[in-house]
Amino acid sequence: MQKARWISALLAIAVTFTVCAPHLDAEELKAIAVPGDRAFTESITAGPDGTLYMSSLASGGIARVKPGASKAEAWIAPGAFESRSTFGVFADAKSNTLWVCSNDVSSLGVAGPGAATDSHLMGFDLATGEGKISAQFPGKNNLCNDMTVASNGTVYVTNSLTPQILQLKPGRKALEVWVEDQQFQPPSGAGLDGIAFGGDGNIYVNTFNGGEFFRVEVKGGMPGAVTKIATSRPLKLPDGLRQVNGDSFLMAEGSGSLDRVTVLGDKATIETLEDGLKEPTAVAKVGGTAWVAEGQLSHLFGEKDNGPPHLPFEILPVAIGN
Repeated sequence: MQKARWISALLAIAVTFTVCAPHLDAEELKAIAVPGDRAFTESITAGPDGTLYMSSLASGGIARVKPGASKAEAWIAPGAFESRSTFGVFADAKSNTLWVCSNDVSSLGVAGPGAATDSHLMGFDLATGEGKISAQFPGKNNLCNDMTVASNGTVYVTNSLTPQILQLKPGRKALEVWVEDQQFQPPSGAGLDGIAFGGDGNIYVNTFNGGEFFRVEVKGGMPGAVTKIATSRPLKLPDGLRQVNGDSFLMAEGSGSLDRVTVLGDKATIETLEDGLKEPTAVAKVGGTAWVAEGQLSHLFGEKDNGPPHLPFEILPVAIGN
């Protein structure tokens, strides 16, 4: 039972979105190939120049795609800076940092590179790829999933195995629990996943197995009320979440869709932008294009039943407008 819960948790993909400079329309773009039969892209983010950065649950490390390239290339080596399997990624141009979630998932048969244990939030230089900081999650039962960054540089990161949002303040080396709330804990499986700031200055999160959407009020950097948001349709394995503008977000659903989420008060309208995707795990916004990663993680954790993944792994363009 515990192993099943862990597998569900690992399917809680940390999806990352970043609003960047304009690029070509999605209709003019082609899918980007991610080399390797064990790429299993877990998350994706875009830098200020439109460069895409991708993590890998099975292989670890970070790959990147420069603007105009048709194929991803290795960038940060697997195991660098004592990293393991890489999950959520977020490019923070202001601090010149690529934030990365690193997790030891060897107990599930996914050894990954290196030998470090537990979960860590890591920061790499966005220009050179050199490791700058590694903050271990406190306590036990952790899975570093996804993150967002406040205007003052504070990093907020979700824990999928414990109903916590943690924070790392600028200049600090240790993570602190920012808020813990049992509303984030689903009956079984993975909890907190995607996280983003809204235009109202509050934090929005979803829960993967719970299929729920929440707002966490932010008051002077401190957490306030946690409110469950009613959605216009049921969510199926909601994953990464990033702001488009105001209280409008992009969100990947592990069941196969890319959505636009528009929040008004305590309700949210869910609009499906693209369906039939192969277990989307992440999205990055570059101009009017959403680049969506197809993670295919069921072929990693359930290959016996689901067979090998469809190769090559791909990042797909979806036109979404500005």
